[in-house]
Amino acid sequence: MKHEWKKTEKNYYLPGRKPALITLPKQQFIMISGTGDPNKEDFSERVGILYSLAYPLKMGYKKRCLNDPEAAGAVGYTDFTVYPLEGVWSTSDPEDPLNKDKFVYQIMIRQPAVITAEDFAETLAMVKEKKPQPLLEEVTFEEVEEGLCVQMLHQGAFDEEPASFEKMQAFATAEQVTRVGWQHREIYLSDPRRTAPENSRTVLRFQVKKAAV
Repeated sequence: MKHEWKKTEKNYYLPGRKPALITLPKQQFIMISGTGDPNKEDFSERVGILYSLAYPLKMGYKKRCLNDPEAAGAVGYTDFTVYPLEGVWSTSDPEDPLNKDKFVYQIMIRQPAVITAEDFAETLAMVKEKKPQPLLEEVTFEEVEEGLCVQMLHQGAFDEEPASFEKMQAFATAEQVTRVGWQHREIYLSDPRRTAPENSRTVLRFQVKKAAV
């Protein structure tokens, strides 16, 4: 059986186009940090580095399941679909938050629970040996627990996201929850190389906390 996030985790990755509250559990990711305009080459290189690890991690797990069907059966699946790219975005200049050259980000790809830190270390060493790249030294394997969040699906160009964030903020106010910090998460459900900007689909999410009673 193959684990497919689009089918089994719809509440995390396929929300509606209206804001809603969601509580996220602890999840694990391979991730890399960066700064600057995501339209420039440095960002694309960092994305490529993550995928150069994500697919070998997936194939390594699939191979282990073929070699040990009993252990695979205990988990419940022998393969999984690679999760979508995600990014946590902030800025080094709060006075000019839309200046892309001032963006600060962590981009990441989620890993299922069957992937361990040891799997990551082995895969990283293998990729370094086969295709050395300095950026591989910056990739980490980490757990993240977002907790309570407001999220919605944004359809349209990235530059039109502020309108969706306004809806999310209005929803948070109505629900009497307060945004935690000013960073936010984006989950990219569309490939910008193959999708017209007006059809692009991105999950937007920010952390909130309930008002003190």
